[in-house]
Amino acid sequence: MEEYENLKFESKGGVAFVTVDRPEVLNALNVSTILELMAVFSKIKIDQDVKVAILTGSGEKSFVAGADIRELSKYTSIGGKDFSVQGQQIFNLIEELGKPVIAAVNGFALGGGLELAMACTIRIASDNAKFGQPEVGLGLIPGFGGTQRLPRLVGKGRAMELILTGDMISAEEALRIGLVNKVVPQKDLISEAELIAQKIMQNSPIAVKFAMEAINKGLETSLSEGLSLEANLFGLACSTEDMKEGTKAFLE
Repeated sequence: MEEYENLKFESKGGVAFVTVDRPEVLNALNVSTILELMAVFSKIKIDQDVKVAILTGSGEKSFVAGADIRELSKYTSIGGKDFSVQGQQIFNLIEELGKPVIAAVNGFALGGGLELAMACTIRIASDNAKFGQPEVGLGLIPGFGGTQRLPRLVGKGRAMELILTGDMISAEEALRIGLVNKVVPQKDLISEAELIAQKIMQNSPIAVKFAMEAINKGLETSLSEGLSLEANLFGLACSTEDMKEGTKAFLE
């Protein structure tokens, strides 16, 4: 296990486990934690042994309870924009990693914590998880992608309601509106995330990467451009050894 100040990181059997480890502040994100997330996911991106990552928070109360308010309260206009851009860059890295990142949400995912979960590929929640974007109550707006990813995941109307009221919702409600993929008892959270990771790892890593790229980029463009991207990536997949082996095994 490698040493970071605010994270725990270990890799085994093709899966990287990243845990935000600041339980005394419910795993809130300060600048140093964001920089460590950037470092660890940059490493995961180029590590050929890692096929899937699982991201969670330490303890049973909180995934990530938001940005560190002590730091936030001191920002001027320029500092605030820089902090927002910095957070957006690391969350973009996670979303575009080329490898699936499963968020195992083990409690509060509020503000920057919900934004971090939304940057992940798949979200599994424990039954005690709580989700929300409470920034307007602090005189702020979501700054790490919340105004952009939340409507893409749950629709404009739902996103408007959650962001403008600052309401916190339960894991079951998050499942109902499509914010999370699955809700499980807390004791089963990591094993459920590992089960999904194992299913993904049975497939071609290149095909998984291309499928994620087609979905992520296709959502940002028109249907015709998305279909063109899909056809190009399908063609690239046809030239891989994984495709030749996969089709041969199926036919045999």
